[in-house]
Amino acid sequence: MLVVKTNILIHRPLEEVVNFSAAPDNAPLWYKNIDSAEWKTGQSLEVGNQIAFHAKFLGRDLAYTYEIKEFIPMKKLVMETANGPFPMMTIYEWENDGPKSTKMSLINQGTPTGFSILAKPFMGLMMKRANEKDLQLLKKIME
Repeated sequence: MLVVKTNILIHRPLEEVVNFSAAPDNAPLWYKNIDSAEWKTGQSLEVGNQIAFHAKFLGRDLAYTYEIKEFIPMKKLVMETANGPFPMMTIYEWENDGPKSTKMSLINQGTPTGFSILAKPFMGLMMKRANEKDLQLLKKIME
């Protein structure tokens, strides 16, 4: 299994960071590789709701649907692919770091299949770099 964890400190209150970063409609604003996000069911962070994403990664166009598996307001959001190129889970975790700062963790874990198995070490490194850039962009937008 491939696991990539990235953290950042954002100098904004927890509620603001959660409300912005957890909203799938905002994903194209701070994820460089995501072109669009479209709600497939419901438009809330309730378990079972699905969001279709279109992205580019390593020069490939990707279309995948995430299903919300867990949402603990102001703490954690877990989404897992309902369909896509390989099984993937994305986890956001947030915690207060003082009254006006939030520590956010972005965790991707998945099981590469097919050709992706051969590229696993490279994919992990590329995902880490992409996540770091995405979190830096989120920080820039929020601060």
